[in-house]
Amino acid sequence: MTSMNVTIPRYEKEPPFLEYSDQDSFFGGDAPLSKEVGYVVVIGFGALFSVITTILVFVSTYFTSGSRTITSENFNTAGRMVKTGLTASVIVSQWTWAATLLQSSNVAWQYGISGPFWYASGATIQILLFGVIAISLKKVAPSAHTVCEIVNARWGRTAHKTFLFFAFCANIIVTSMLLLGGAATVEALTGVDYRLASFLIPWGVILYTVAGGLKATFLASYIHTVIIFIVLVIMIFVVYIKAFSSDLIYQFLEKTISYSEEECAAIYSFANGTSYYDDKTYACGPVPGNNSGSYLTMLSADGLMFGIINIIGNFGTVFVDQSYWQSAIAARPSSAAKGYLLGGICWFAIPFSLATSLGLASTALMLPITASEAGSGLVPPAVAQHLLGNGGAVLILIMLFMAIVSTGSAESIAVSSLVAYDIYREYINPNATGKQILWVSRITIIFFGLIMGGFSIALYEMGLNLGWVYLFMGIVIGSAVAPLWFLLTWKGASGKGAVIAAWSGFALALIVWFIAALVQSGEISVKALGTNEVMLSGNLVAIFSSAAIHYAYSVFIDPTDYDFSQLDKKITLVEQDLSGLGVEQQDPVELDKAFKWITRRGYVLTFVLIVVWPLLSIPAGKFTEEYFAFWVLVSVMWGFGAAITITVLPLTESSEEIGAIIKGIKGKIGMGEKEEEPTEFKISPVVLEKEYEEPEVTKEQPI
Repeated sequence: MTSMNVTIPRYEKEPPFLEYSDQDSFFGGDAPLSKEVGYVVVIGFGALFSVITTILVFVSTYFTSGSRTITSENFNTAGRMVKTGLTASVIVSQWTWAATLLQSSNVAWQYGISGPFWYASGATIQILLFGVIAISLKKVAPSAHTVCEIVNARWGRTAHKTFLFFAFCANIIVTSMLLLGGAATVEALTGVDYRLASFLIPWGVILYTVAGGLKATFLASYIHTVIIFIVLVIMIFVVYIKAFSSDLIYQFLEKTISYSEEECAAIYSFANGTSYYDDKTYACGPVPGNNSGSYLTMLSADGLMFGIINIIGNFGTVFVDQSYWQSAIAARPSSAAKGYLLGGICWFAIPFSLATSLGLASTALMLPITASEAGSGLVPPAVAQHLLGNGGAVLILIMLFMAIVSTGSAESIAVSSLVAYDIYREYINPNATGKQILWVSRITIIFFGLIMGGFSIALYEMGLNLGWVYLFMGIVIGSAVAPLWFLLTWKGASGKGAVIAAWSGFALALIVWFIAALVQSGEISVKALGTNEVMLSGNLVAIFSSAAIHYAYSVFIDPTDYDFSQLDKKITLVEQDLSGLGVEQQDPVELDKAFKWITRRGYVLTFVLIVVWPLLSIPAGKFTEEYFAFWVLVSVMWGFGAAITITVLPLTESSEEIGAIIKGIKGKIGMGEKEEEPTEFKISPVVLEKEYEEPEVTKEQPI
């Protein structure tokens, strides 16, 4: 196609920009940053955080428990006494994948404002609803280390092996997405080969996770989350306050969709008049399937389809992922429900606020981002590079690295727990000691980090990018969701039914997925299997067929009446580390109150996010300038509010422990006064030793 008969003026300060003439992709040329910057971030930051986190774990353990060693129980459960703020921070950190930062802006680039909303709401409700599971776990299986351990205690070894398979699938898929998105961005921004980046990135996770276990993961996650929110706030400020405004972005978006195909061809053309424009490659002209062809509407067919896939797929990556069960296990009973609710609300801001700023800005500014670049998650770094130069690219790179190592650390400790407790202790060495469990856990973390680098490279070589894998995950693990929900919430759930439902749902999902690709495209290929309609069919069948099969089998074929009071008796501790398991923490009255609290709020907020909010936006149709300004205001306020909450709350809740650590350090280096310390800061190892002998005495110091 040529554009000789159409001339579109280019500008320096408004789109289409003069600087991108003759440029058929944003990152098609040289990387904006040097390889040295890439190595500093990937290797330097990894080493720095490993040192900082290891020191924090040692100091915290030594000055709040009087011990220099970490038990296997503490390594895998963090003492089961984590407070609300830190629990929320950890949930935000674990749920902030590379996809959260990258894919959310990709769907904004594709569908407009509906993309960020459906990404955020479609992945928040799982966290809210998992709060119900978290408090149920505290009620009936407080001694558990893993979800598969609970499955084994209730349904036996056949079910145990089944759900161990799906749990490992969840960990592998999540980690591969981290490395796929992370390595692609590192290569685009710094020129570091994605294969090398795929192997280097995990080392930033391995070092401190091996040293400090789950507690190290939690402390590092807080630091990572704070940094992510700092960059988030900067990006929101730059897009809607410093560089532009909601009105300007609105006008630019309107201008983007106003161009005809000939005008788009003229914009995306070389100096000699030859156009490289393809309506499936660049964001120019009306948006197919959107009301009025606009980016400024919630009435988007593809956006809604993505939302449904997102909701279904993310149920699998929360309910089947051991890392979320591990966070529930680690939380104090009184903090578990509140931590998950607060974490879900704060996490909503990351994809919603970030993509509403950077994602929409990418189409408003008509940057030459290709569909391939967007699918690989390169929208945020492209916009940041355009607005802030190399500094913006560095900020996105740091933000991305924080997301990768925080989630990667959680996945590593999750896999190590599954291997140590559900394979090694269950099938290899039933009499394993704490030292042996600890050794197996640490070896697994190293091994998993290394093989995942190779696995992500294999996916990349197969032509699978971040967006493809993100949509695919629900097909693989969606069939395990309903049985795991029933595991702790329905006494009539059959163990045989759970196994049959999980495998049948998985098989049916794959069959329907392949058939849908053949019907739609006439072939089975990566491209044919990756369309929204085909992915949606597989995701729907996976989760709903499994739920129907398990329910029918449990009601009509194998009815049971399980006694939940017997569940925890079948779970044994490796070491008699009873922190978090005292009488006070297991008060049935308080647990019932917490269960009612999270159930009401979790269900109500879920209904608001996926039903009420979208319905209220329908009458608006295509947003007016004023309506869009209000929408942006909500995203900005949510982003700033979440940043303040997730930064300040963990510190205020831990003020006594921080005070104890500071006083302990002063005392060690001779700076402290000789007088007796205040009662609230005195941590006595003798009291803790007595606690292990008499579990009803509960004076644990929560982290």
